[in-house]
Amino acid sequence: MEGSERGQTTGADLPSPGSLEDLYVRYLPESTRLAFLLTRDAASAEDLAHEAFIKVAGRLRHLRTPDAFGAYLRRTLVNLCMSHHRRERVARTYAEKVRARSSGREPSSGLPDVETADEVRTALAELPDRQRAAIVLRYYEDLSEEQIAHALGCSVGAARNLVFRAMETLRSRFGEE
Repeated sequence: MEGSERGQTTGADLPSPGSLEDLYVRYLPESTRLAFLLTRDAASAEDLAHEAFIKVAGRLRHLRTPDAFGAYLRRTLVNLCMSHHRRERVARTYAEKVRARSSGREPSSGLPDVETADEVRTALAELPDRQRAAIVLRYYEDLSEEQIAHALGCSVGAARNLVFRAMETLRSRFGEE
């Protein structure tokens, strides 16, 4: 009775705390790494990984199979990262326009990176969000085309096309390396 007075539910229809904790320990580190590759910002990556975990954990009892948790978490995380990029793009565009107006010149694209790794990160950052997500899911997460399609919420052909177009863009920038 004391628990119901506080608005708490009995644990009958919820997973045991140990199983939720196990999912957290198992999936959060890899989700944070994936979010970092998609956002290029450690703080945002951690926030987005936690937000995705909370969203999926709240729907845990509705999953048909317990093994589906990772796939649902990945898809939720990719969607949250896409939304994050849209918000960031709007803010960045506005800030560049304000800077350009105040300085009387066009916004600069910045200096090129010296390290190859920095060049690759920069090239990835310049890809459209869905292409970047497809490349990260393919080459970092090592997912199949079917899994990429599921994570991005598109057809297998569309996922294949996103990876292809992203690779073409990267090849044109770096050559055939």
